[in-house]
Amino acid sequence: MPQVFPPINNGVSTGRANNADNPPRMKFTFLSCLLLLLLFSCNRGEIPLEIVEDPLPYTVSGRVTDLIGIGIEGVQVLYSPTEFVLSDDQGYWAIADLYGEHTLSLMAEGYTFLPLAVQVDRSRENLFFKGTPVAREHETKIYTWLSEQQLANGLVEGAENGNVVSLYDNALASMVFMLKGDFTKAEKIFDFFNGRISTELTSGVGGFSQLRDGNGRPNNHRWMGDNAWLLIALNHYKALTSSTRYDNLAKELRDWLLSLQDADGGLFAGYAADNSLMNYKVTEGNIDAFNAIDGYTDFHRHLLDFLENDRWDAADKSLVAWPTNPKYLYALDLHAWSYAIFEDYPIATLTAAERFVTTKTATNGAQITGYCFDEDKDTVWPEGTGQMALAFGIAGMSTERDFYLKEMEKILLQSPSHANAAGFPYASNPGTTYGADVLWTGADTKIAPSGGAWYIFAKSNFNPFAVGRNKEIPVADMFWVD
Repeated sequence: MPQVFPPINNGVSTGRANNADNPPRMKFTFLSCLLLLLLFSCNRGEIPLEIVEDPLPYTVSGRVTDLIGIGIEGVQVLYSPTEFVLSDDQGYWAIADLYGEHTLSLMAEGYTFLPLAVQVDRSRENLFFKGTPVAREHETKIYTWLSEQQLANGLVEGAENGNVVSLYDNALASMVFMLKGDFTKAEKIFDFFNGRISTELTSGVGGFSQLRDGNGRPNNHRWMGDNAWLLIALNHYKALTSSTRYDNLAKELRDWLLSLQDADGGLFAGYAADNSLMNYKVTEGNIDAFNAIDGYTDFHRHLLDFLENDRWDAADKSLVAWPTNPKYLYALDLHAWSYAIFEDYPIATLTAAERFVTTKTATNGAQITGYCFDEDKDTVWPEGTGQMALAFGIAGMSTERDFYLKEMEKILLQSPSHANAAGFPYASNPGTTYGADVLWTGADTKIAPSGGAWYIFAKSNFNPFAVGRNKEIPVADMFWVD
């Protein structure tokens, strides 16, 4: 017969059978609780006190620029030993879907970067890195030569003890100084011209002289393109420093260039030494002015109309220099400069420039392959070869860029006057310049500023037209785009 337990009254058990069963029941309950307590105590370190959700991905982004604020393309931004993204043509980069902590570091041939590394563990924007070109022997010597050529009045003399100063050369030199972070030297050049606004730039027919002596006395030949180059250099200074120091100088240069625009949209070449208008139009100077004057206005629109109607070779995909002279229809610098100035310009123009490639025995005995001024191909022009090297770099054609820079190095001249200083002659050997004009004595034996400046620009991937390049030109006005 099964055992029957009586009911519980007010919490007190009655009956013999109940009293007999209570001890084992209580024992079971106590042991069960003790066992659970021990199990909880032993395992509580393995039991989460709260639910941990999966971490969310994050994104980091920023920009890498050179010392003067121009974006560097193709830099590896590493976020692990084997994973990276590349900076775009403006130096911008972004990395998405990161988890945990990462160390960002940068790598690109020919550069060192600061900061050396950045730790990230959450989303961040505007991470900026500065790239410094690795000091190379040739560049250091060229920079030293340009520095030694700067006179007490700020001007950079065109040849050692030559007593000739070029406005174009000084614009180039100022950008080399800025590229290397020496703004004081650049400001000395700008200060010279800033002090001559009323006596030269806005006096009479206006404009700065293309050439002058070491004391600053002008020859009064006021070439439009050289003045545009000074404005290009000032635009870089403004973009890098935000200083208003030379705003009036830039304004007066801009106004003078605008005053040279003809009814057909093209700009006249400037004024001769006798103050007469040079009423022909130089394509090279026109595209310089297009870049130098900021924005995209009716001035630019009309100038593009002129270039399309009067200077565009649609079959060759190139601007021409001398439409009425087939022998000298094309000029080398128009190929390189057009590609560097105009957005979406056809790369075919760089291929077309092969018409100027030649191999010559230089005056120093070296065999050098490079570009001539024109299709005479009677000499190698180091400046133009450096321009083409830069254009190849902009186009991502690094093999071609490196080849021509190496060729240029074959005719690097050591300075006879300055220690650890060097540069390139204006030409590899005696010959003619653009057209049939014979080069001057010393063009192949004395250092000239321009070749060294363009060599440094190409080595540093520095486009001197970069500040004025992004004009947001309407596609309808871009006649070079198919």
